[in-house]
Amino acid sequence: MKPLQGIRVLDLSRVLAGPYCTMMMADYGADIIKIEPPGEGDDSRAFGPFVGEESAYFMSLNRNKRSMTLNFKRAEDCGLFKEMVGRADVVVENYRPGTMEKFGLGYEELKAVNPKLIYAACSGFGHTGPYRDKPAYDIIVQAMGGIMSITGPENGDPTRVGASIGDIIAGMFTAYGVMLALFHRERTGEGQKIDVGMLDCQLAVLENAIARYVTSGSVPGPIGNRHPSITPFSSFTAKNGYIIVGAGNDRLWERLCNLLKRPELVKDERFSTNWQRTANVKELNAILNDLFKEKTIEEWLSALEAAGLPCAPINTVDRVVNDPHIQAREMIIEVEHPVAGKLKMPGVPVKMSRTPGAVERPAPLLGQHQAEILRELLGWDEAKTKAFFAGR
Repeated sequence: MKPLQGIRVLDLSRVLAGPYCTMMMADYGADIIKIEPPGEGDDSRAFGPFVGEESAYFMSLNRNKRSMTLNFKRAEDCGLFKEMVGRADVVVENYRPGTMEKFGLGYEELKAVNPKLIYAACSGFGHTGPYRDKPAYDIIVQAMGGIMSITGPENGDPTRVGASIGDIIAGMFTAYGVMLALFHRERTGEGQKIDVGMLDCQLAVLENAIARYVTSGSVPGPIGNRHPSITPFSSFTAKNGYIIVGAGNDRLWERLCNLLKRPELVKDERFSTNWQRTANVKELNAILNDLFKEKTIEEWLSALEAAGLPCAPINTVDRVVNDPHIQAREMIIEVEHPVAGKLKMPGVPVKMSRTPGAVERPAPLLGQHQAEILRELLGWDEAKTKAFFAGR
């Protein structure tokens, strides 16, 4: 038994933010019915890399889901969707605001069909405010949300975060909103609309950048790998590459100084407290880099770990995928796709003792499950399903 077993979700979303949200729900048992436009389907089916003709990008985000196709430019398809809404718990969409209303399928119309419906809309800028009608991609909200202005080498150019966190964080917040709404409905029987803006989500994760600005008036900029208010907490140059060391308090700082055979640094007025170390970070990092250059990454990791100091190599993706801890945690799993064959992808990160999530089916082929979905939801037989879709 999975925690979301029995929850039926009509997923109209495409590409990344919405599919990431519904993938999180699917991994924990929700029945995700992915509704795609006929012909091409979700845009991301055409995004590389490919295994044969199948998109690995699409497959990694749409596991555990079933697919059917609807064309909302046809009144019959809109009518069928409303019938399905009557038997659903959640609708997820990431269209630009106003699009669903043009089809006659906005929240108010769907709420009239199913008052208990939870309607989750994830868009670039949300359904209110002066930017609501602007189009958005991940890089747009990373730029507007400020995170690019604090990412990159010190005094360097603004830099996009390597993963699409504009979309992914919005997808996570949307899933969180759906969970809150399901909990509320469990207690009251009420459905509701969830409005998530990707830009809002970027602001929500800026943590101390906003705190630093509103308390000091100074505008944060990129500072490379170091932490703005904890020192030493950065990357350092070893003989054969970079190593991360995080001495997050005075106790760890003293331990690091002893390990480096420089105990006098503990009493040095420039470095005796975290505030002073941060104020004099350039001088301190110059000293530490000279010391770390004396040994290899592997030698330092062994010594630092033995001393109980937080440390890490800066792994490349191939090293992460093959890391023994990642393997032990089942964070790289293999899925058998009916066309693409075996494909490795990230596993399920939240480990639950009683109701664990799992990846049990591959991403669907376009329209693969429409006959079984309509049979289950509406009792349609095969002849009725074929007749409906034959008019495409």
